[in-house]
Parts: sequence; structure tokens; C-alpha cells
Amino acid sequence: MITDERLLRACLGHFATGVTVVTCEVDGVPHGATVNAFTAVSLDPALVLVSLHRRSRAGRHLAGRPFTVNVLGEDQRHLAERFAGRRAEAPPRWAARPPAGLAPGLAGSLATLSCTPWAAYDGGDHVLFVGRVEEAEYREGGRPLVFFEGEFRGLQAPHRTGIVASGPVRRPWAVESSDRR
Repeated sequence: MITDERLLRACLGHFATGVTVVTCEVDGVPHGATVNAFTAVSLDPALVLVSLHRRSRAGRHLAGRPFTVNVLGEDQRHLAERFAGRRAEAPPRWAARPPAGLAPGLAGSLATLSCTPWAAYDGGDHVLFVGRVEEAEYREGGRPLVFFEGEFRGLQAPHRTGIVASGPVRRPWAVESSDRR
């Protein structure tokens, strides 16, 4: 078993992820945390998972509460930094008041998934929160904010210069026609 936490963090940092802010409401006050450990679990029923450190304030707030996953666009880096604990000049813009029983979301997110609690699982020093998606929406045309090697980045468009190669495609694993009997 690997025991070098720095090595493990460096290896995991080579996996590019999208960036979300997971929000909930505690005593009428909205809270949020920047989270890149987010994944879809199931389409039927619609389930998603977020992983939060068990000692984090967000991890304690989320237990048993509705939450909203806000998928951030590259124009929302300031929100990722704010909800990661960095100082921010302006407060976040919240979306319209959510329906009863759901958590507030952030205005302008690329996608928003409003969830009710489904289950929570032990994940070592993290808790894996699974939520049932009750409402979802997205906006067209945005570009995602990405986290890679410890930094927030935009997703670069592919560089296209025209034809890079031409000719028949050689597939070394395919049986050549002359080899068939």
C-alpha cells in the first residue's frame, strides 16, 4: 500500500477533472464548497456522488441535507476560488429561490443538479454523499472550468491545422487480407 501522500496527490493531480461548487442551506443560510470529486452514479434512478473530507465544514453541513451541484464554467473561476476558501471581493450571485426541499444554486453555472439525500458512505478520510437528482438544467455554449496539476484552467479548443496525415490506416492488430485463408 502506498504511504507517500505527496506522491499519491501528484499522481491523482494528473487526472483532469471538472470543477463544481456543491451548495446547501443550513438554518436559512446558503453554504458552498469547491469540489472536483463528483461523478454520475446512475440514470435510473438519477443519482450523483460528491466526495467531501469528513472533517470539512461542508462535509458536516451536507449530512442528511439536500444539496445542489453547480458545474462551473471557465468564466466562474472566481467562484471556485471563493468556495475553496480564498478571499473574494464580491458575494456570489445565487440563482432564483429553489423549490421547497431543495438547496440553493449559483447563478450562471454551466449545469445545475439539485439533489435530495440518497445515501452516505464511508470513504476513509472522506464521506461519499449520493444524491437523487430532482431537478437539472444546463446552459448552452459555455466552456468548463478544469482542475489539473493543482491549478484551475480553461479547456483549450483542439488545434486544427488541416490534414495531418493521409493514406491508408494501418491496423497492426487486424488480419491482412492476404493472410486470410
